[in-house]
Amino acid sequence: MPSHTLDPAGSAAFPPPVPPTPAAHERASPGDIAVGVVIGRTSEYFDFFVYGIASVLVFPAVFFPHLSRLDGTLFAFAIFALAFVTRPIGTVLSMAVQRRWGRATKLTIALFLLGTCTAGIAFLPGHASLGGVAIALLAVLRLGQGLALGGSWDGLPSLLALNAPESRRGWYAMLGQLGAPVGFILASSLFAYLYSSLSQADFLSWGWRYPFFVAFAINVVALFARLQLVSAHEQDGLLDRQEFEPVSTAELLGSQGHNVFIGAFAALASYALFHIVTVFPLSWIHLYAQQSITGFLGIQIVGAFLCAGAIVASGWLADRYGRRQTLGSLAVLIGVFSGFAPTLLNGGEVGQDLFILIGFVLLGLSYGQASGTVTANFAPRFRYTGAALTSDLAWLFGAAFAPLVALGLSAHFGLGFVSLYLLSGAACTLGALRLNRSLESRG
Repeated sequence: MPSHTLDPAGSAAFPPPVPPTPAAHERASPGDIAVGVVIGRTSEYFDFFVYGIASVLVFPAVFFPHLSRLDGTLFAFAIFALAFVTRPIGTVLSMAVQRRWGRATKLTIALFLLGTCTAGIAFLPGHASLGGVAIALLAVLRLGQGLALGGSWDGLPSLLALNAPESRRGWYAMLGQLGAPVGFILASSLFAYLYSSLSQADFLSWGWRYPFFVAFAINVVALFARLQLVSAHEQDGLLDRQEFEPVSTAELLGSQGHNVFIGAFAALASYALFHIVTVFPLSWIHLYAQQSITGFLGIQIVGAFLCAGAIVASGWLADRYGRRQTLGSLAVLIGVFSGFAPTLLNGGEVGQDLFILIGFVLLGLSYGQASGTVTANFAPRFRYTGAALTSDLAWLFGAAFAPLVALGLSAHFGLGFVSLYLLSGAACTLGALRLNRSLESRG
């Protein structure tokens, strides 16, 4: 199957747009689709970061009080990773649901499950009340969140790609990625307020539960917004083409498995950096540094604003220089940044703040174009399922175990292992992009 993700300059990241019917064109403006994509991704990332921050500030004390602070945090990170393990399973199951009952049913089930698990965590008693059962229930609810996230793929990013003007595809590709910094800003701001306003006892007793209730409410709003868009575009017939219909995973992997793995590894530098500048440093500061948690969350919030600006800039860079060249160049810069990570994290408050701010800028520039890097390699009938599974595997390989591995190795052997983790992600991205170019030249 010939590959056609990128032209020789690396600028054409998406397949040629299919001319819509007049009615479809009237309803399917890229701006309208982009609103739905941003709303959906923001709700998912808010949920995502609420759990990640709680894994540092709450869960070690509430669910693992019988362990040391380090071991409690490591166990919390192990449960944190479970959602990324079950996410591909959720995608496989949800595609079967969609083939039988439709896209709207699949999306409703997925987001209902996500909201139920999120609210369930908010009501969950701690270790003091239930002992080991509380830990088991936390793990089950986290597994449920992963299944739900796998089922939440709605196809709107691909629809946006196909309806974007050819000269601005990099710009529209980055819009959905803005959900990450926006979700982080909202989650961090809420936790910073509660952490600074409540006593430690009140925060660990009931204050930490409030962000999970907020996440549930945001999921409900996002569900209706996304269902409305999906329904409208199904009526237009835009979501009935081959590009937006699911296929069985066995058929996908049998025919296009190499494209799935190339796509997952092509984005690995961005996904490896993702948790290294968000969740991991918060745990390091909480355990080993003198900075106040509220102040450090404030620095991370500033970094997230810089990340949002960098994501916007990535759209301009990709349209000007091509997505492949942009991603490859950013992978090299992430590799260089990895060499300075131990020095910055050991450099006191100034060094730690610089690590966060520089890291967030690099994250924005790279993550802004990491979505669907080689999606167009897939034949049209495999593109919908292929894009979802590629994203799931990128999260699993690059981000799932990053906080656990980085904190565990750094605590026992030194911060140099943070450098190795980031460097391995950069090497995987460069290798995958090179392999993709080689396959294109042969095709």
